[in-house]
Amino acid sequence: METTPAFRGVLCPEADELFDATTSHHPEGAILDPVYDYEAIDLSRDDLESQSFGPEKYEQLLPIPSDEFVSLGEGGTPIIDCPTLAAELGIERCVIKDEGTNPTGTLLDRESALAVSAARQHGATDVALATAGDAGQSVAAYAARAGITSHAFVPSRSSFLTKAMINVHGGDMTVVEGRINDATAAYEDTMVEEDWYSVQPFETPYRHEGAKTIMYELLEQLDWQVPDAVFYPFEGSAALVGMAKAAREFRDLGLIDTLPPLYAAQSEACAPIVEAFDSGASTHDPWEVPDTVCGNLERPDPNGSELVLDALRESGGGAIATSDETILESAVTVASHEGIEMGVSAGAAASGAWELHEQFDERDTIAIINTAAGRKDADLLRSHLMRQGI
Repeated sequence: METTPAFRGVLCPEADELFDATTSHHPEGAILDPVYDYEAIDLSRDDLESQSFGPEKYEQLLPIPSDEFVSLGEGGTPIIDCPTLAAELGIERCVIKDEGTNPTGTLLDRESALAVSAARQHGATDVALATAGDAGQSVAAYAARAGITSHAFVPSRSSFLTKAMINVHGGDMTVVEGRINDATAAYEDTMVEEDWYSVQPFETPYRHEGAKTIMYELLEQLDWQVPDAVFYPFEGSAALVGMAKAAREFRDLGLIDTLPPLYAAQSEACAPIVEAFDSGASTHDPWEVPDTVCGNLERPDPNGSELVLDALRESGGGAIATSDETILESAVTVASHEGIEMGVSAGAAASGAWELHEQFDERDTIAIINTAAGRKDADLLRSHLMRQGI
């Protein structure tokens, strides 16, 4: 496997055991985390600002060199100032990091790029995952680029767009009646029989590692001003864990002084992270009956929750749940007030910010992560307007 100079391998924190780069997946259920020799990394703000966005920009902090990357031009997404939202929230500045501008319209492209790159490095011919939809489309696109076959297990309630695009990208798709847990069970049953490379979050250590670049970019785009809060719609653990790791790395390398407080935003109809955070638990209890219409927020039994809860607490952030109706209304409000087409799930990040706005100071800056393009959920957003008689 071709690796970058500072990459040391993948660490099992539970056993404090380091595995070399040829290890592709976790042993006996443990979560692995890529680690680096940070003393060998020489990065400055000027170094980063002198480079354009792309895989090579943060190469020293990623395991695979940029010339071995499977890339479709992901990353370099804009941050958009939202003065109307800032005024409504009573703060100095509100920005939205718009991940909907990625190649398949979702931040998952960052995760897929690195995970599929690692799969190719490990000699995989097939990759597989269970997905609410967007990750399946993203992995199918990057697998096509890499010349690898992708297999996605998708619940029947996933959107037509994502299911269609999985097939358009040449991916194999199994539609499973029910919800994400049903798709995951079908995936697990099949993986017992098949020798496919898993690109499930935390089954490969490279999904959350690929998500780090969101935070790297955000901090640089804010001219190294650490935001007073970052709101992430909880579509899964990998992105939040990756963003938290990126902030720690930049702090430890002396590029920033403090960690940005991270907030996980969920629907009240499926809020295991909020429940665990509020109770002081170290991990979550599975949510018995998820009932959110925001499909990507339906994570009743998220893997890696202990890492998420640690990240929220270490950063000084938190977890917040709002109703589906509020989430939908928030996504529409962002579009109508600022022109940004926000995915439905990302509406939870906006509604979470509104819910907590009284905690913030008039001089504060907050960032909202728009995880996906609004066009992916256009039918759901339009249905919300029609229910309002608009």
